Amino acid sequence: MFPVRSTVAAARVAASLVVVGACAAPAAQIGSPPPSGLAEFYGQQVVFEPCAPYATSAIDERLYANSRFDCARVHVPLDYADPDGPRGEVALLRAEARGEKIGSLLVNPGGPGGSGMNFVATLGPVWDNGPVGERFDVIGFDPRGVGASTPRVECFTDAETDAGEPPAAYLFDVPDEQAAAEVARRCTERTGGVDALTSVGSADVVRDMDVLRGVLGDEKLSYLGYSYGSELGGMYADVFGRNLRAMVIDGAVDPERSEADFRLTQFVAFQRAFDELAVSCAADAACPLGTDPARATAAFQDLVRPLQDRPAPTAGGRALTYPDAIQAVQTALFAENQRPMILHGLAELSAGRGDILLGMRDAALGRGPDGRYGGGLNIDANLAIRCMDNPRRSPEVNTELARQARAAAPFLDPGRSPAPAHYECAAWPEPPSRDLPWLDGDVDVPPTLTVSVTGDPGTPHQGGITLARLLGGSLLTVEGAQHGVALFGQSTCVDQTVTEYLIDLRTPPAGARCTL
Repeated sequence: MFPVRSTVAAARVAASLVVVGACAAPAAQIGSPPPSGLAEFYGQQVVFEPCAPYATSAIDERLYANSRFDCARVHVPLDYADPDGPRGEVALLRAEARGEKIGSLLVNPGGPGGSGMNFVATLGPVWDNGPVGERFDVIGFDPRGVGASTPRVECFTDAETDAGEPPAAYLFDVPDEQAAAEVARRCTERTGGVDALTSVGSADVVRDMDVLRGVLGDEKLSYLGYSYGSELGGMYADVFGRNLRAMVIDGAVDPERSEADFRLTQFVAFQRAFDELAVSCAADAACPLGTDPARATAAFQDLVRPLQDRPAPTAGGRALTYPDAIQAVQTALFAENQRPMILHGLAELSAGRGDILLGMRDAALGRGPDGRYGGGLNIDANLAIRCMDNPRRSPEVNTELARQARAAAPFLDPGRSPAPAHYECAAWPEPPSRDLPWLDGDVDVPPTLTVSVTGDPGTPHQGGITLARLLGGSLLTVEGAQHGVALFGQSTCVDQTVTEYLIDLRTPPAGARCTL
């Protein structure tokens, strides 16, 4: 699960360099009393100010210079069991309502490790021109561990990330116990110790979300969550359902599957998306995957497997490695309109160059032209949050999972003899901090809306069906092949349904469908 980068790229606009003065939000108005010992946090006054100092990447620097947005920090306990102990800060970015305000709309873009601040700023034109931005203060927050929030998870330097040292969840590339221990050591030392590193689990982020609701003056929370944001939404419904006004989930993780089982469904969906690409390409005699779709997987393997020994050169002096190419292709499969770029990149690779695919990989991981990573998905935080959310797997179980995954998506099979695959979280300094399943259906919440795309390779369609059922809410089925669609301007049907629900709390009829 990743932030919906490819579908929001077209929404990026040039940033304004005008700054605004600081101002304070109104005092919190909380519908229900804050949990015991937390009144100080719920009652704090948030002070908004220019966003420029909150930027952690070149991408952010451009977006956050826009005076349309203002930013703030909210104090939260590092450990909710010890509210008098060390504190963290949750950073947030606001696009103020242009008209009569209903309240705040809290947004999470996915990941885990996605920057809500960057996401909301990227979608600035949506808030400037649509009814949601007229009626809501749209709030993008960086979950603890991410972006401008503190503590910020740091495991690998930019140079180490360029070199491919971070473990890749979908490559099963942690070979042994020593390698797993080294990952945990780097993350612990560079993040600021065990307490900081292990404070970033989703259970604590959900507690932060309710503090944000109170601090922003909202009696009830309105929430929009994409992809992994479905987990935060489901957990919030479970713990704070009495404080919920409205919730839209777009691209749901299946609550009834384990993390390992969910990964397998993703591999099945990745292969399906790849096969669709091969069929559409086969009509062109110049297709880099060939004109026989049945041979496309082998053709792809022939192109990318040699990168394991001989990375492809690029004009910038860096080289395209096998993990780089896989990252580029997997991410581009998330959006049907990005898939032609895969073919351009593969055609270039067949000629011995890797510029296009490396550029796609950099965009997926938020690498700016200055070599800094950030501005979207924090891959270090992605690792740390997953490690605090999910049960550990033994090397035997993880190796079998790798075998099953490659059988499900043979185009991603590196073709080498299977090696033991240690779980990347095996040596994490503390056990997971959330209970599973993260949503079991025993919730009492107002009507919700789940949007689910039939051909979504990131969060397969069944997850949306399951989440809507467990929440007792409405399901909007969208015919198409994309990971994330709500309010992106690609479907009037989807955007109108979501807008009517958020503003008027009007849910679609049973069996509602849209088409991309």
